[in-house]
Amino acid sequence: MTAAPTPVIGGATRVYVLLGDPIAQVRAPGLLNPVLARRGTDAVLVPMHVAPGDVAPVVDGLRRVVNVHGILVTVPHKATALTLADRVTARARLAGSVNALRREPDGSWSADTFDGVGFVRGLVAGGHRPHGLRTCVVGAGGAGSAIAVALLDAGVAGLCLVDTDAGRLDTLRRRLSDAYPGRVDAATRPRLADVDLVVNATPLGLRPDDPLPFPVADLPAHAVVAEIIMSPAETPLLRAARQRQLAGHPGEPMLAQQIDSYLEFFGL
Repeated sequence: MTAAPTPVIGGATRVYVLLGDPIAQVRAPGLLNPVLARRGTDAVLVPMHVAPGDVAPVVDGLRRVVNVHGILVTVPHKATALTLADRVTARARLAGSVNALRREPDGSWSADTFDGVGFVRGLVAGGHRPHGLRTCVVGAGGAGSAIAVALLDAGVAGLCLVDTDAGRLDTLRRRLSDAYPGRVDAATRPRLADVDLVVNATPLGLRPDDPLPFPVADLPAHAVVAEIIMSPAETPLLRAARQRQLAGHPGEPMLAQQIDSYLEFFGL
């Protein structure tokens, strides 16, 4: 087996940063940097641990660093990052979050979200076509909102948003209901008895002692349980689904299916 090439970093290297809190669990540098090296692209993605209260000054500071060409954003900064961008796409504004910002020649930031697109592509590649399914997305944060938009665009029959933050939930429900009339519902607790696909878009599962984001016992036997958490590969939720003989879909395909989008967005 041939080892992946090692990036060579020099003074002309284009620098991209990944902002998150926590950051140790992120997989994007391990996936993207080898691709850049194989392509002979003089660029590198560097993870940066940034607390929520520091995101705005960090993004403003990075605007002034000429060889920083872009930013990727992970939990919990995706909604904040949208407010810091100078231009955002329609789907990102609808989701209320972004996960990629591109530095323009004038120093401004253009932003988009690829979480939802990556999730749906990964789902289809895993043999689970969302068109016509009754779906539930648990977690109305940055990733969950982007996934909800992408699932609705993919033609799901209906989508129930679930979040314990009633204010955030209602804001997203109203925005999506305006764009997708009659197809969006919301609840502060999951209603799972008749769903075909349920997505964990919360951080629950990152730590070994986290509770399950929803009870798999409430799901019908045909349901697909999907994760966005990538490490561990088999989260407690996916393990519980396997024990109930439910179909499971892991988190890493969502990121793997975004790599080409990142390369195109950043012009790499």
